[in-house]
Amino acid sequence: MTPLCIEPGDLTSPDVRALLAEHLTDMYATSPPESVHALDTEALQVPEVTFWTVRKAGVLLGCGALRRLTAEHGEIKSMRTARHARGTGVASRLLDHITAEARRRGYARLSLETGAQPYFAPARRLYRGRGFVDCAPFGDYAPDPNSVFLTLPLGGTPVRR
Repeated sequence: MTPLCIEPGDLTSPDVRALLAEHLTDMYATSPPESVHALDTEALQVPEVTFWTVRKAGVLLGCGALRRLTAEHGEIKSMRTARHARGTGVASRLLDHITAEARRRGYARLSLETGAQPYFAPARRLYRGRGFVDCAPFGDYAPDPNSVFLTLPLGGTPVRR
């Protein structure tokens, strides 16, 4: 049995670019444009973002990123599971990886924004099942009836860099 491999993602890889394009297409198909907060490949290439892919036997199954908001606060971005891999535990494994990395960095909390529409119900279940709770908008977000804001207290001590 081939294990899942979570590694830094290559944002120039055609399969990664296609998965992120599919992600953006779905976000615009399910949310009003002003409520789409997904990052494109260019926005994922900034120093405060770390991007990972999940592969099995070289096949891309998903991706996700961790954005540093402050020394104490991280944000999950661009979580996406390929259609053919949904329901196989890819998102859970990646979420556990990102959460562990946020703890390693000493973040006191990890937050995210996801949609309020039924399309996003599986994502909300995943996050809430891992201990995330509803919170107010954070960072540069404003209140939005199309968004759900979630956070996970980590109790970390920020690592000064």
